[in-house]
Formats: sequence, structure tokens, C-alpha cells
Amino acid sequence: MSPLLLFSFVLSYFLLLLIVAWRTSKNANNESFFIGNKNSNWILVAFGMVGTSLSGVTFVSVPGTVGSAGFQYYQVVIGYFFGYLAVMYILLPLYYRLNLTSIYNYLDQRFGPVSYRTGAVFFIISRTLGATARMFLVVNILQLFILDKMGIPFGVTAFVILLLILLYTFEGGVKTIVYTDTLQTSFMLLGLVVCIGAILSQMKLGFGEAIALLNREQLTHVFNMDVKSSSFFLKQILGGAFITIAMTGLDQEMMQKNISVKTLKDSQKNMFTLATVLLIVNFLFLMMGGLLYLYAQQNQMDVKGDDLFPSIALGGYLAPIIGMIFIIGLISALFPSADGALTAMTSSFCIDILGMNKNDKGSEAQKRKKRLTVHLSFALLFFLCVMVFKWIDDKSIIDVILKLAGYTYGPLLGLFVFGIFTTRKVKDQWALWICLLSPLLILSLDFINNAEWFIHKTGMTGAPATILQSWSTTLFHGFKLGIEILILNGMLTFSGLWLISKKANASV
Repeated sequence: MSPLLLFSFVLSYFLLLLIVAWRTSKNANNESFFIGNKNSNWILVAFGMVGTSLSGVTFVSVPGTVGSAGFQYYQVVIGYFFGYLAVMYILLPLYYRLNLTSIYNYLDQRFGPVSYRTGAVFFIISRTLGATARMFLVVNILQLFILDKMGIPFGVTAFVILLLILLYTFEGGVKTIVYTDTLQTSFMLLGLVVCIGAILSQMKLGFGEAIALLNREQLTHVFNMDVKSSSFFLKQILGGAFITIAMTGLDQEMMQKNISVKTLKDSQKNMFTLATVLLIVNFLFLMMGGLLYLYAQQNQMDVKGDDLFPSIALGGYLAPIIGMIFIIGLISALFPSADGALTAMTSSFCIDILGMNKNDKGSEAQKRKKRLTVHLSFALLFFLCVMVFKWIDDKSIIDVILKLAGYTYGPLLGLFVFGIFTTRKVKDQWALWICLLSPLLILSLDFINNAEWFIHKTGMTGAPATILQSWSTTLFHGFKLGIEILILNGMLTFSGLWLISKKANASV
């Protein structure tokens, strides 16, 4: 299929999104933008959040891990499920009881203004890095397989896509996104099912035969029992659970959609539905990854990681219609994460940093002007970050995202856990320094733990390399840190908050 024809499908898809946005943003106001007037349908929210939770990383990067790690990523997915249960029964009741627009208002009520703004800033940093890493992955695929052949530079592609996202989120915000995410999730899941069907047909296999073949090739192995490995099953399950608690339950983007549902009961039904569907969908993505890996072997293709799926779908190995469906599925996986992040960051900055709320003395028009300015500013920040990820050009973005989450969501985890499970009163003015020091200490440990990788990447030799390697051996004895970095970061933040706190009834 020609690049021009594929590009025409992309433009048609955008046109459809703009029509939906135009229809849903009628009579929208600031409350519509921030929390959808608290009138969102829980079924639509649950279905749309499938796309937000998966994103283009799952669509491309998860299948790409199967060749080297089998189905081990499913350990993390099992952890996700337990994390969603914690969000359902601990965090959602708290948010509804306090009637929050921004979930970080809880930190203001519990600790004070410094903790409140610290939480909001860490969310903004976390979501900026995570969303732009996901966005880079998809934009880069569109660039390599379509737009490079049309002579369009990467920077222009990223800019235009962000401009289009701005157009359909500019007015309606959450009210619009609930509907556009539902549409996009439908296309993404359709793309997944059709691509699996196409690979099975090409390999002349039934579903059961495919599972049996993957099992014979030892690609369906899930649980890693090596205690020292970074993917040891207990670390992966616990890490997955806390990633969900942090990246969903403590994330304004994800909770913004949940608390836009009218009642707590419906919001919990939304969360349980999402958790169950993700178990099924992630299994299908891993199955597709195994099939793609075997297909690439049969056709002597030298591709791996994030390049595997697009190379087969768009490289002329399958019917042209599959390439079109892959592209639509891919961009459908991109936008639920990018548009929601842009809207949530705008909401958080306006409410948490600028203090724009119902008690503002400004008129609705003045608030709207302020909100639109912030929205445009974050779009520009997204563009700059995508260009940085293009410069880094990592081939396994999912590893990058999970690693970044460990550093940036750890302080949020520590703040909320300390607030919910203790009654102690912290010295609020010190909270920011604790939340900065904790990830820096974890970063230092991770640096020493990965001494071999760093020495190899930098070409370090002599005494510095020997000393660094010695530290790594002495401290870790071959043990490799993985996604449990998030838990360690949260524990370190919790400990720091304990040191700067007193019993609630003590004099300050």
C-alpha cells in the first residue's frame, strides 16, 4: 500500500475525531473540561480507559518483548490487576468522599500547600515524560514507514499531530475525551484482532494450534524464578501492582476520567471492568508478539523489539489492507494517552498551581483564556520532549517508561501512603526536599547497580571503572533492580516524611 494512501487514512481518522469533538464540546465550560460535569457514563469511561492504559507502547513494544523474554511481561499485568483492586477500595472512596476535582487537593487538606503543589508538580513531570515517550514511539513509526517516503521531516510530523490533538481537546476536555477515547479504543482492539487473524491465516494456524506452537517454542513461559533477575516474578507482580496504584490511582489523568462518573459505585464498576479487560487484551498482545517473532524467523527477517510489528505489518509481508488497519490501530493507541495527558496536565496546572477553582474572582471567560494559554503551553512542551526522545531513539520504549515511572511516581506514592495510613503531621515546608532527595538517592543506587551497562556505554576504563564495578559487586552481589524501584522510592519518601513529622496531637 502506497504511503500516500496510508496517509489519507490517517487524515480521515483525524477528521472523524474532529467531528466527534465538535459534537461533544457544544455548551462546554471549564467544569466540562476538568471533570466532564461529573456526568460521564461509566461504561464509556471504562472502555475508553482501556485505550489510555494500553497506548501505542502496548501495541508495539509489548509484542516486541516476546522474542527475548517470552510471556514474562504478563507477570506485570497480573500485578496491574491487584493494583486496580487497591485503587477501587482505597483511593476512589477517598476521592469521592472529599469531592475532589484535582486528586492532589487531598495533599493540601492532609499536609499543606507545599505538599499539595509538590504532588502536582511530580504528576506533571511524570505524565509529561510518560506521554511524550509513548507519543514518540507512534510518531516515529508513522515517520519511518509513511512520511519519510513523502519527504516530510520528523519535526513537522510531531508538530502537526500535536496541533490536531489540540483542535479536538481545546474546548471539551474530559467531556470530549470520554467519547473520543471510546472510539479510539474500538479501533485499537479491532486492529489487534484483525492483525492476529492475518498472521494466523498467513501461517495457516488455528488459535489452539498457535498456542501449542508458541508453547513448543518456549515462548509462553510466564514466571521467572531467578531471585537475582530484574524480572523475578515477585518483583514483577509487586512492581506491577504499585505501578497501577501510582500511574492510575495517583495520576490526575486517569482519575480525572474516573471521578467524572456520577457515583462511587459506578466508578468502581468502571475500574473492575478495566482491570479484567486488560488481563485479556494484554494476553492477546503477547500472543501476537510470539506469532510475529516466529513469522520473522520463518522469513529470515532481522528485526527485533519495537521494530518487529511495524516491519511485518507495513513491510509488504501481509495483505495491504492489514497495513492500513495497523496504522489506524496504532494511532488509535496513541491518542487516548496523548490527549488525556494534555488535558489532565492543563487541569492540574490550572487548579493546583494557579489556584483556578470555583472560588476564583475571575469571570468564566477569564478562566477560559487562562486555561487555553496553559493548554497551548503544554502542547509546546510535549513537542520539545518528543524531539528529545527522537534524539535518544531507544528501541524498547516500554522499559524506558517503567524506569521513569519508578523515579517520578515514587514520591507521589510515598506522600499518599503516608497520608492515608498514618495520622502524623508533617512539617509541610520540608516535604518538597524529601520528595527531591528520594529519587536522587534511588538514581544513585540504580547507577551503581547497572555499572556494567554504564561502563560499556561510556567506554570508561582504568581506576574509575574498577571502583564502580567493585561498588556494584559489593552492594548487590549480582542482584538486579527492576520495576521495584518505584516501591523503594516510595518507601524512602515515606521514611523521610516520618522523620519530618510529629504525632497529630503534638505541639508544632
